[in-house]
Amino acid sequence: MAVRGWRPAAAIAAARPGGGGPGGAPGPAPASGPAPETAPGAAAPATAALYVHWPYCRKRCSYCNFNKYVVPAVDEAAVRACLVREARTLLRLSQVRSVTSVFFGGGTPSLASPRTIAAVLEAIAAVAHLPAGAEVTLEANPSSAGTPRLAGFRAAGVNRLSVGVQSLDDAELRLLGREHTAAEARATVEAARELFPGRTSIDLIFGLPGQSRGAWAHRLEAALGLCDDHVSLYQLTLERGTALAAQVLGGTLPTPPQDLLADMYQTARGVLVATGFRHYEVSNFARKGALSTHNLSYWRAEQYIGVGPGAHGRFVPRGEGGRSREARIQTLEPDAWMREVQSQGHGTRRRVVLSPLEQLEELLALGLRTDEGITCERWRRFSPQLSLEAVFGVPGEAKVLQQQGWLVLDGGGLRCTAEGLALLDSLLPDLLCQLQRRWALAAVPGQGAMHGCGAPRRSPMGNGAGGEAAGHSGLAGAVNGDIE
Repeated sequence: MAVRGWRPAAAIAAARPGGGGPGGAPGPAPASGPAPETAPGAAAPATAALYVHWPYCRKRCSYCNFNKYVVPAVDEAAVRACLVREARTLLRLSQVRSVTSVFFGGGTPSLASPRTIAAVLEAIAAVAHLPAGAEVTLEANPSSAGTPRLAGFRAAGVNRLSVGVQSLDDAELRLLGREHTAAEARATVEAARELFPGRTSIDLIFGLPGQSRGAWAHRLEAALGLCDDHVSLYQLTLERGTALAAQVLGGTLPTPPQDLLADMYQTARGVLVATGFRHYEVSNFARKGALSTHNLSYWRAEQYIGVGPGAHGRFVPRGEGGRSREARIQTLEPDAWMREVQSQGHGTRRRVVLSPLEQLEELLALGLRTDEGITCERWRRFSPQLSLEAVFGVPGEAKVLQQQGWLVLDGGGLRCTAEGLALLDSLLPDLLCQLQRRWALAAVPGQGAMHGCGAPRRSPMGNGAGGEAAGHSGLAGAVNGDIE
């Protein structure tokens, strides 16, 4: 039974127009980030976002290297029981009192039944407060998201949908190995907009082998005629081991030129901004306030709990006496994960205590992905002694980037310009180098200037599941997301 404020969306639709209302997705959370988590006795944040990974798909797309599995049959009752148990265990371990948002990613979570989604939400609400208006997102594949099923998810408590459209061209969909057709994608988005008005997001991929600038502009125009108030754009990444990468490396398909990819991105940004969308994160655009609350929690380096095979988390395990934020990853393979959950309550395979510097590196790498950047207040909560100005306001790489028009440092904080946002991957190494150098100087006063610095370090947990939230970020890639 759902408790502590949370009710299925169908029960509160009357209280919120359209179960959330046009443009009703919660706006950005307050700018303040979590309190310092490394000082003895420091209080951990009482809130966290929660990600749930459904690892199964009907088939593997040609570009996909995510943690997903194609199996003849899924014992959904067993998977459901393990998701419920692990959610309860990790919430108690974190001593989180309120869950700010829930995200069902995968894999293809629209293959799970509404009963499973409802059971997980009820388990969360039985342990922590899940506010009635909390954002609950589910990724949906057009081939497994008919109107009755979407209505079932809404009744179970989902109030935001992320539809893996990827393209509205059948030839491109075949190249990507997608199950659905362009017509099915349109029908799914239209049905979703009826059930989740103002809270339907679509994913699009650009930079396919052989895709021209004109073809991309045409796809974008078609998507604008279909979409709701949130669009996620991803440049195709050719991942080693995928069928599409093998075709390109083998010469069967052409490699898209980098200047063309950059032009496609800037074209899309210009078109979306001109039609009222805010470019609020490298890959994400929203209008009418329909920003993703869940994804903002990643980019603001807030606590999040990962449930399910291969899910990542960042939280302080207060329930076992922990005082510092940990990076956690659950066991990847579903059957092994279930055995661990059944035997010990959770399937955490690896956990690493993050140093204060590592936490700042993640804050920098993730925060600069957004148009708001890193506020001074949020930085102070991670680094009370060493201010943003002390790190990036002195002569060094950041000053050069400011002079070049890529970066802004002022009383509001540190952020990229619109032009700098498109170049973030090339800006980050210099900024991380400067952070590491200034941190070392602060730790050893009077040691003088240091020559050089270590290469940008990846998260000790490696990369996450990837997707909308992750944006395929490099250094701090251990976040969960939703390219479906």
